[in-house]
Amino acid sequence: MPQLPAPDYPAEVRTRLETDARQIIGRYPDSRSALLPLLHLVQSEEGHVTRTGMRFCAEILDLTTAEVTAVATFYSMYRRKPSGDYQVGVCTNTLCAVMGGDAIFDGLKEHLGVGNGGTTEDGKVTLEHIECNAACDFAPVVMVNWEFFDNQTPESARRLVDDLRAGRSVEPTRGAPLCTFKETARILAGFPDERPGAVEATGGAGPASLIGLRLAKGEAPKPRVVHPRGAAPQDEPPGEHLSSHARPSPDHHPSTSPSGTQNDSQATSASDPAHPAGPVSEEGE
Repeated sequence: MPQLPAPDYPAEVRTRLETDARQIIGRYPDSRSALLPLLHLVQSEEGHVTRTGMRFCAEILDLTTAEVTAVATFYSMYRRKPSGDYQVGVCTNTLCAVMGGDAIFDGLKEHLGVGNGGTTEDGKVTLEHIECNAACDFAPVVMVNWEFFDNQTPESARRLVDDLRAGRSVEPTRGAPLCTFKETARILAGFPDERPGAVEATGGAGPASLIGLRLAKGEAPKPRVVHPRGAAPQDEPPGEHLSSHARPSPDHHPSTSPSGTQNDSQATSASDPAHPAGPVSEEGE
């Protein structure tokens, strides 16, 4: 049975969306480049990308609905079904997982009574696992509508979702104040966030992320050299921090490995007489 055409927006909604869409399209030399922010725009209207929203994007950009659908279904940031006011994403990638992310995710599934991608009955929270929140130095990390909640525990995560469902004020660890998913979608469409405190807010990376940059600028002390069995002086000459077990002995021959066997290059040359490996010839010096 053929699918029925997608319904159109009410006249007043379409007029408003067209005004916003023209503003977005005007930022690009090629109108089809505006598809991604336009999908965020229609997502801000209903909380997910509907067939009506995709039809709107196709018509205003002179694309086929198949072209729009291909993009909308490719990116996970576009929701294809109704979801909660707050998208709670728990990082379950390697570092966050071993630091407690798996326990947080499992605990929230049980606490909320939903699975991955599920929404609570009150329509407040949608829970999902995320492969990486790009904030490993704050692991384990939970994100709510893409705002950071760092160094979480199963207990703090449960309090967080309870506060969200109860309508209590919740403040991210860093970044802009929290807003609903629809409001977030409009910001991602490229419209300014005019809420008090949003402009002044900054995310900022943690000390572990910035240490390399600080070292390069000479703003941080040189790394401390640590002896395998204790701390060595910081002004120790290179190589002096090695233990006696790691230092080469005076009679150490470079052609043998620590185990005393012939090294890899010598063993390889035995099977290739045309390219022997051995001491460098003194001829031509």
